[in-house]
Amino acid sequence: MHRIMFVCHGNICRSTMAEFVMKDLVKRAGRESEFFIASSATSREEIGNDTHPGTQRVLAAHGVARTPRAAVQLRAADYDAYDLFVGMDAANVRNMRRMLGGDPANKVYKLLEFSEGSTADTASDVADPWYTGDFETTYDDVLRGCESLLAFLR
Repeated sequence: MHRIMFVCHGNICRSTMAEFVMKDLVKRAGRESEFFIASSATSREEIGNDTHPGTQRVLAAHGVARTPRAAVQLRAADYDAYDLFVGMDAANVRNMRRMLGGDPANKVYKLLEFSEGSTADTASDVADPWYTGDFETTYDDVLRGCESLLAFLR
């Protein structure tokens, strides 16, 4: 089983979008039993809040199912429970490594590393709709990254 934790700053926009998009992709591929997918935040700012309304709208527009949820924070104990930690940008990756106590098993990645064949240092960041209000561009980045991640895990 592949255990994946998507991570962003607040766990209400990008990481939740990636969680639901990846769940949709594995369901459509008939591979649900092979995956456990979750998401979390590096900050405490949005803990307990549901998915951002803009993320909810773009997921619905693309036919991606979602369930109500509450934002949670990444914990050091998560490192042993997951195979991959997938951040949305360089700041997420830095914070994840700090919060997880390092990355001795090389489990921490940036989402667009999978689609660009690059490293966390050179891969593009997933567009952050918190600042741009452009949830559609974020969806495009997330879909491209998740499709590539699924192909990588075949």
